[in-house]
Amino acid sequence: MTAPPKHGAIRILGLDPGLRRTGWGVIDSADNRLSFVASGAVTADPKKDMADRLRLLHDGIAGLIETWAPDAAAIEEIFVNRNPGSTLKLGQARGAVMLAPAQAGIAVHEYAANAVKKSVVGVGHADKAQIQAMVGMLLPAAGPQSADAADALAVAICHAHHAATRASWRAREAAAAP
Repeated sequence: MTAPPKHGAIRILGLDPGLRRTGWGVIDSADNRLSFVASGAVTADPKKDMADRLRLLHDGIAGLIETWAPDAAAIEEIFVNRNPGSTLKLGQARGAVMLAPAQAGIAVHEYAANAVKKSVVGVGHADKAQIQAMVGMLLPAAGPQSADAADALAVAICHAHHAATRASWRAREAAAAP
């Protein structure tokens, strides 16, 4: 088990699902400060049958949850591409990945790809190199990241920004209430 987040921080697990490689990234968020905790990718052998690959992804994410004890999980919403078979397979991987935090009682928040890119880069149509560069600037302790890990960290950053905004709104509403 690793050290828990610092007092007042929430620990966020960002997930970028894929059938071969699922990127993951863990950050701590307190106020407007983000801290890198860990990142990497869970891989599934493409030579295995689909059920085994999905189990490997699920078990890998479950192990990460046990190790890093996140308070929340965030995942990118699926987009429909030109190949319906590929979209369906990605959806299956995404389901296996989402199941692990749900089984652990952790809320899973979903964000559109454009929302993630806009939160991190400032534009909704950023490319992978731009995302990697901005993740490196926002989380300097992360060092160079694979595209999968950088995308997962970007999803976690997006959730941190959205959660902070929601908390701010709730605080303002509570202060304005009679």
